[in-house]
Amino acid sequence: MSKKETAQFWATAAEYLDHHLKEIRQVSGHTIDSYRESLNSYIDYLETIEHINRKEITFHDFDKNKLKKYQTWMITIRKLAPKTCNLRMTAIRALLEYAAQEYLWLMPLYTDAGSISSVKTENHPIEYFEPDELKALLAAPSSETKTDRRNRMILIFLYDTAARVGEAKQVKLSDLHMEANIPYVTLLGKGRKYRNIPLMEKTVCHLKQYIFDFHGSGQKTEVPLFYARIHGQTNELSSDTFEKMIKKYADQCRANGLTMPQKVHCHMLRKTRAMDLYREGVPLTHIQQLLGHENISTTSGFYAFATLDVLAGALDKVKPDEGEKSWDDPETLDRLYRL
Repeated sequence: MSKKETAQFWATAAEYLDHHLKEIRQVSGHTIDSYRESLNSYIDYLETIEHINRKEITFHDFDKNKLKKYQTWMITIRKLAPKTCNLRMTAIRALLEYAAQEYLWLMPLYTDAGSISSVKTENHPIEYFEPDELKALLAAPSSETKTDRRNRMILIFLYDTAARVGEAKQVKLSDLHMEANIPYVTLLGKGRKYRNIPLMEKTVCHLKQYIFDFHGSGQKTEVPLFYARIHGQTNELSSDTFEKMIKKYADQCRANGLTMPQKVHCHMLRKTRAMDLYREGVPLTHIQQLLGHENISTTSGFYAFATLDVLAGALDKVKPDEGEKSWDDPETLDRLYRL
């Protein structure tokens, strides 16, 4: 392969990651890092397994045969999780799609890559807190220390807003609109898309007390709602701080003889909120808006199933009909057996 084709590949890949995704699509830094890691993984595979020097890699090395071998290698040799395999293949397809818009001769490579089937993934039960578990978790932080009071507010906020950790830790005082007719908070979600989430009355009361204790005057500023003081500086909390916090209180609940899921993480509060709303009969489109899912299929894939208690409640409401069944009625049968 020519040096021109090699240079073309590296320049296009860099342009895709550093300009197209970042500046044009304005996707999150986390997503860009994930795609970069996925593409580097395939490049490493080409060099170590296919014995192609990375200085000689071109788009010709993204043919269907190599991609299928790479997918098989990830599954059988590396034993990566199906979701990881699919993510890495998605990153490759996305790069090829972008490159094919610049160089039409790459369109067959992109089409072939799109024809490779994804690795089948298992649908695991949704992880969420049962009502008693959630109540115990929210009550676990004491009011004696400032850190506990802050952490209790974080738990309440995560549940009420169904925010991702990455969204909650970025919230600033200026994002709260508690004097509006319907109090709400503005969250910056995936794809740098904003959404407004209404706040429950009890949450507003908690927030007002929290802001008084932690922010004094409570004027709208760019100060993080949840913060830590380091060397006199106000800093946004890290994601690890959120996760360590919820694990700490879950362990505390277990020590007090209360039941808790085996593995606890902050995202479970988001799922619990969505599940509670689903149980209450809130339409999936409303839950989709709360969660910030771009596609309704993402929401329904997680929550549109009958949990045992929902199913049991539905079956309890079913009573045997008296008299002739509707499906035995001649007119009904006549309608059923027509095209």
